Amino acid sequence: MTGPVGVRLSATRTRTTNEHGQPLGRPVEWAGASTPTKGRVLEGRGVRLEPVGPQHVDDLFRALCRQDDDPVWTYLSWERPRDRDQLATIVEQAAADPGRVTYAIVPVETDRAAGFCSLMRIDEEMGSIEVGAIAYGRQLQRSRAATEAMALLMRHAFDDLGFRRYEWKCDSLNGPSRRAALRLGFVWEGRFRNALVYKGRNRDTDWFSITDREWPRVRQALDDWLDDRNFDDAGRQRSRLAARPPQPDQQQEET
Repeated sequence: MTGPVGVRLSATRTRTTNEHGQPLGRPVEWAGASTPTKGRVLEGRGVRLEPVGPQHVDDLFRALCRQDDDPVWTYLSWERPRDRDQLATIVEQAAADPGRVTYAIVPVETDRAAGFCSLMRIDEEMGSIEVGAIAYGRQLQRSRAATEAMALLMRHAFDDLGFRRYEWKCDSLNGPSRRAALRLGFVWEGRFRNALVYKGRNRDTDWFSITDREWPRVRQALDDWLDDRNFDDAGRQRSRLAARPPQPDQQQEET
């Protein structure tokens, strides 16, 4: 099967059959994942993820809410806030939402929030969690700090909390989001047609994921790319991020 972003999917290889000759999924010893807490700060070398709050509103308004920032909000569930109070309401609601943990993305070099993102659709029993509601101001777009922010969240979900599945979903028309997911190592899983109605329009949703068995490969690729040796004195990357999914035959071995 080939997806709209050029990633081929292969069927999950099962290891055993039952007495009827039917294939079964691999055995799993599983006790559940831990719940992410709203008070924890995630620290990286060049960026910090802080639980979002009123202290971030002014910085986020400057970073995300200028008139020419409309494209940042096209595929988010909110329209661009026209004033500080509108953004403050979004931040307040996000911080209070019991079903998600929303972070302000704070580059270390400025110490000012330049975007936000959330962990959401949290299912500790099954071990599934989603990253979403991502907004990058201009300082973060196509930056090392943005990649490190995503790496911090992945590491938190897999290594700290013990999740088995890490999801990314986006409007199928959002090409930059689809490309970002693949660059970060996500595998395209399919398209849910007529999945949502938002802002008065239809949304077909593309699903991507990284599993716990794929995570060691993705983590190593992210660590290698983020290493200081991969950047010259002007901050330009020497090598591209190599976290893209493996070829289908390799992918079968990992699933």
